[in-house]
Amino acid sequence: MVDADQTFVIVGGGLAGAKAAETLRSEGFAGRVILIGDERDHPYERPPLSKGYLAGKDERSSVFVHDAAWYADHDVELHLGQTVTHLDRAAKTVTLGDGTAIRYDKLLLATGAEPRRLDIPGTDLAGVYHLRRLAHADLLRGTLANLGRENGRLVIAGAGWIGLEVAAAARGYGVEVTIVEPQPTPLHSVLGPEIGSLFTDLHREHGVTFHFGTTLSEIIGRDGMVFSTTTADGDEHPAHAVLAAIGAAPRTALAEAAGLALADRSEGGGIAVDTALRTSDPDIHAAGDVACAEHPLRGRRLRVEHWANALNGGPAAARAMLGQDITYERIPYFFSDQYDLGMEYSGYAAPGDYDQVIIRGDMSKREFIAFWVKDDRVLAGMNVNVWDVTGHIQKLIRSRARIDPERLADPDTPLASLAEGAV
Repeated sequence: MVDADQTFVIVGGGLAGAKAAETLRSEGFAGRVILIGDERDHPYERPPLSKGYLAGKDERSSVFVHDAAWYADHDVELHLGQTVTHLDRAAKTVTLGDGTAIRYDKLLLATGAEPRRLDIPGTDLAGVYHLRRLAHADLLRGTLANLGRENGRLVIAGAGWIGLEVAAAARGYGVEVTIVEPQPTPLHSVLGPEIGSLFTDLHREHGVTFHFGTTLSEIIGRDGMVFSTTTADGDEHPAHAVLAAIGAAPRTALAEAAGLALADRSEGGGIAVDTALRTSDPDIHAAGDVACAEHPLRGRRLRVEHWANALNGGPAAARAMLGQDITYERIPYFFSDQYDLGMEYSGYAAPGDYDQVIIRGDMSKREFIAFWVKDDRVLAGMNVNVWDVTGHIQKLIRSRARIDPERLADPDTPLASLAEGAV
């Protein structure tokens, strides 16, 4: 039986919002739980959009966080296909696009991020895609299947995780793929040149063409459809479709208009929250891609656009909303699957943060662990086709202990023993 004396509202129908609603109920909250999402689909997970679902390996139904009946069964009120247009902190209300005003006692902003757009001529042509939502994946999956049957060509702007994963999926359909990237390697700002070149070789072996050191300057159409692309250095690449994979921006407009504190761009932007994911308004929390949280281990704010952050951040925010003493200090984590390469990454090492990358294993066989290290302390680790080591890597990061680089690089020194010594 729902107790209508308290109403908790969640704005954002993604993984963070859905897991927050689930946690409120599992923690015994008996008040109203209202979840508002601007998509018509029930909350879903985003990794399959560029992985299994896009590649045609997984069914559409596999992406959803809960089955449709779960929300009614747990008295979670859904407002799908609705945009929140206004947040009134004084009145403690949110207003929907249809004019409905909903009062809250506690509010969670899990509005996520949106793909950055290409600011070049031709983006209005049919055949230009972004990949952020399930509807985007539906369209792109059908396009890749058609291009594969017709020997079609896809040009991808950006060699980040989304660009590379879509390239791998596209090659699985038989699509000819060209990636245009301004940096000298894929994932240059994330992994650095040491590891980025590995992904260059991996994709080239599977038939992907790279054009580094430039950007798309125009998408050329014929009869309203994508026909080719040009780059800033004057080259032309035939194309039947173009994917813009140049990053995402946190959706902060609602928070900004309401006067909530935002994080500086140098911290990744987003809504500024403390270690309990609480905003500058004590009755409003934020979680997922939009939240830039104080991180106890990093000693600074950090905004993380990864599945695990939504998975864990939503429940943490929900518990904080219930008045529990919460310190959100999860080690950032993400994973990627491309062809026969699987990897997991833990930690955070921005360019300039580390002084060396230590390799344990054999990069030539693509079976290794890379550690980003500063002053002999592990900041981040990535295991490539090596499994069941994430816990050890995260323990090394969390400990902030100095580790002998030679032992860290030595495959004969059990990683577990290093981690135990770091406790």
